[in-house]
Amino acid sequence: MRRTSLALRSIPLILFAGFLSLPVLAVLASWLPVGQGDAQAGSILREMASTVLPGYVWTTLWLSLLVAVGAAIVGTGTAAMVTLFDFPGRRTFEWLLLLPLAMPAYVTAYAYTDFLQFSGPLQVGLRNTFGLEGRLLPEVRSLGGAVWVFIFSLYPYVYLLARTALGERAAHLMEAARLLGAPLSRRIRTVALPLARPAVAAGVALVLMETLADFGVTSYFGIQTFTTGIYKAWLSMDNRLAAAQLATILLVLVLLLLHLEHRAQKRMRFAASGGRAGSAEAQPVRLRGARCAAAWAICVLPVVMGFVAPVFFMLRPLAADWSVLPWERFVDWAWNSVRLGGITAGLAVAVALALAFAVRRQPDRITRGVVQLASVGYAVPGAVIVVGLLLPVGWLQATVPQWGVGALVTATAFGIVWAYLVRFCAVALQSLQSGYARIPPSLDASARMLGAGSARLLARVHWPLLKRSTAAAALLVFVDVMKELPATMVLRPFNSDTLAVVAYQLARDERLGEAALPSLALVAVGLVPVILLSRTLRSRA
Repeated sequence: MRRTSLALRSIPLILFAGFLSLPVLAVLASWLPVGQGDAQAGSILREMASTVLPGYVWTTLWLSLLVAVGAAIVGTGTAAMVTLFDFPGRRTFEWLLLLPLAMPAYVTAYAYTDFLQFSGPLQVGLRNTFGLEGRLLPEVRSLGGAVWVFIFSLYPYVYLLARTALGERAAHLMEAARLLGAPLSRRIRTVALPLARPAVAAGVALVLMETLADFGVTSYFGIQTFTTGIYKAWLSMDNRLAAAQLATILLVLVLLLLHLEHRAQKRMRFAASGGRAGSAEAQPVRLRGARCAAAWAICVLPVVMGFVAPVFFMLRPLAADWSVLPWERFVDWAWNSVRLGGITAGLAVAVALALAFAVRRQPDRITRGVVQLASVGYAVPGAVIVVGLLLPVGWLQATVPQWGVGALVTATAFGIVWAYLVRFCAVALQSLQSGYARIPPSLDASARMLGAGSARLLARVHWPLLKRSTAAAALLVFVDVMKELPATMVLRPFNSDTLAVVAYQLARDERLGEAALPSLALVAVGLVPVILLSRTLRSRA
């Protein structure tokens, strides 16, 4: 009887998980030889292997390798500066180094291209001033340019985790090493860096997942990666099976990175389990003179390259000529973005609250497995979600056209919100689970002893204590939806362009001055969670 009751309670959770994981399962199912068209799976992959696939593989590998090394160096270096050393302005740099998180990578790419390209103001000014001819700077739209953009847009992932790891025990252990006679260079090499290694590995894994999932930068720069190949196979070649198989390869890479990130996070928690004992007696090393100047240079460069310079480049056309900016349509674009973000945030919080409450009430293996399955979408690139969503829709439309499934999902608010929920529901779930971790289980036991049912327990006990976590979850989902590009570009309803899509389209049409307005709006929205994150970190310091 108990097993039957447990199974009945699990049915809604399984339906939730199936709804959120359907695109991932559909992509994986593209390899099953179900129909006549699917029998061509092997031949299509062999054809791609002899033509475009090697280029996708090598370009993606080189891009990932260079971005990983660069982000690790910049993120670890800046984290070490603000945790291990003391110099004027250190407290200010602690939050300034988070600002690039507010800049979508594709917005940074547009800004640099507008300013540094052959016809941009910098090269034109140099040619006019010094009487030079030809190209004076390397081409921005290149693999090197993409590496530059990704490093200074994504290094905060490494910075945040490395700063947390070093702030836990590094100062205390380095003080102990100093008392044992170890010089500064040896203390950094043998104490600080090994302590931060798991955190750096976890941060680099997050950076690589964002790099592999990107479409705006690689497409705009003309770089042939797996993500751009998926869209080319689907939209240009009209080959859904090829797109699905490319998406599968990308999905496997991302899931491997997710596994490595989870392992690194466990090692990081183990390394930091000793607490902050003794840290009150240990102080960061005071820097003066040339060392202080070097610390300033290390901290200033990422902030300027990842935030200040792109914002300045985008403000230039606004200050030059306001009349060319699309002010009339800006309100419509902003409203579409806000509307989709608000709807998705509300639904994501509701689904996440139901899943988190189910785990709280019945933390058995089935419930935890279902919740983990529902959370896998956040690690999946938007391109993979689009392919996985349209595959079963296309199959149903071809099999039972009278149902009209294609009209329900394709180019409708329902379809795009579905894709958003698959992608970002895990963000809300993580925030609510963190909130539940701060609620003592004894409160649940007391409520049950007083006769409270599940609905009353959630409304009268949990909800008042989860309001802040719920608000944070809704805000994070809202901002992520505002900045999301690949799924929005394919699934958005007709005449419902968002700020992200418009910024990409204007930049693609070389109307970079007009793209500055929606791009800056996205940056302004992205600043909100960055400011809240900075305040949270400072309150814990």
